Amino acid sequence: MSEMADAIRALSAEKGIDEDSIRQTIERMITATYQKSFGKGYTNCIVTFSDDMTDVKIYSRKTVVDGVYDPVVEIELEEAKQLTPEAEIGDELDILLDPKKDFSRGAVSVGKQDAHKNLNENSRNKLLEEYKNKIGEIIIGYYQREYKGNIFVDLGKIEGVLPVKYQSPRETYEKNDRIKALIKDVKKGGSGIQLVLSRTDEDFVRSILELEVPEIADNTIVVKSISREAGYRTKIAVYSNKMDVDPVGACVGLKGVRITNVIRELEGEKIDVLRYDEDPHVFIKNALSPAEVKRVIIKDSEKREALAVVSEENFSIAIGKMGQNVRLANKLCDWLIDVKTENQLTDEDLVENDTRRAAEELFSTQETVEEITLISQLPGLDPAVVEAIKAAGFDEIESFIDAYDNGSLDLLEGVSKEQIENVNSVLNEYVEIEDEEPEVSEDEASEEEEYFCPECNTRITADMTKCPHCGVEISFEEE
Repeated sequence: MSEMADAIRALSAEKGIDEDSIRQTIERMITATYQKSFGKGYTNCIVTFSDDMTDVKIYSRKTVVDGVYDPVVEIELEEAKQLTPEAEIGDELDILLDPKKDFSRGAVSVGKQDAHKNLNENSRNKLLEEYKNKIGEIIIGYYQREYKGNIFVDLGKIEGVLPVKYQSPRETYEKNDRIKALIKDVKKGGSGIQLVLSRTDEDFVRSILELEVPEIADNTIVVKSISREAGYRTKIAVYSNKMDVDPVGACVGLKGVRITNVIRELEGEKIDVLRYDEDPHVFIKNALSPAEVKRVIIKDSEKREALAVVSEENFSIAIGKMGQNVRLANKLCDWLIDVKTENQLTDEDLVENDTRRAAEELFSTQETVEEITLISQLPGLDPAVVEAIKAAGFDEIESFIDAYDNGSLDLLEGVSKEQIENVNSVLNEYVEIEDEEPEVSEDEASEEEEYFCPECNTRITADMTKCPHCGVEISFEEE
């Protein structure tokens, strides 16, 4: 039976199943073969394995009797004494069997088939659990064959399939070509486990970028969102958790080395890496790159509708070929973006609906209207920006204006210059800033006021009693 021990070790290495599971499977197979040879109801088959798996033995446990009725489970006392001289009636003896002689050939064949089936099922279940935990990870294999456009990939101990819908239109493969892909799903079929692969998924780009940019792997840079039309263009929005790390520059790399490696893996697909911003005005403007956007107007924040204003020469760039650029920007920002030139704008377009609605509510006719004295009272502002201004001590309108004039607001952490300009424009729109007139004393007022004689119109002062020109008497009375 040493051949069986060798087979167990070989199966363990080939199938990736632990030896205990294989041993249990073989034990069940031998027991089933025993029952097929001697009868289904018999449970007196004993299987033992040596500790080093070099020996496997099969026994039939029989009871010593005086007069055998069932030879499968009973043994005559005289025969038992030949095996063990101390044997007595009622003892149980384990009688060593030889499968080649004692088992029927048909039972052995069926047992082998059952064992193979159980081992394959165990192997499939183990692989299924293993690769279910790897969904979303990158795997590398080699082109094996193609059937109806689907590419089958050799992944070693398992097979992968790259369906037509998950293939980039830029890519073609030949026999033994190396293929890097994302594990999209794991399927259990009649012939084994099959991995469904993808090279069109946004997460495929995310994983490739993470391999090239260590700052993403250590969470210094966060990939906020990705929109992609595989084979044509991908937009990636990135954000840095450290002020001194430029997220776009880190992803592009020195002389573009990092992003070039990603583009090479995607077979030349165009990639736009842009900065993510909490302010939708700024983020939408960035998302429409390479077009230069002059202004972003939020039409409805609840419906997430916005209008981007561009110059005539940037209009076609913002839209992109067959609408691709604005379509990718929509998906990247999760906003419905309309693009217009300055000549196409209407008066309605120029007013942000959210701001107007908030202003109407704020300034609607009421018995008492709260006077706006704080930045946090202004409508339509980004809460994160308002909180940053408040934390810096510039929430009061006057403090904000002073800080804006002297440039102190440029130093606010986490707030961009565009966001400060947006706050200032809303402030100017809804708060009337008046220069205070200096207080004037009574003496200064009297010095500034001029008096003239009622008779000859000569200039006189408040302390005179007669006109120095015509001599008429003068008196001044308080009103």
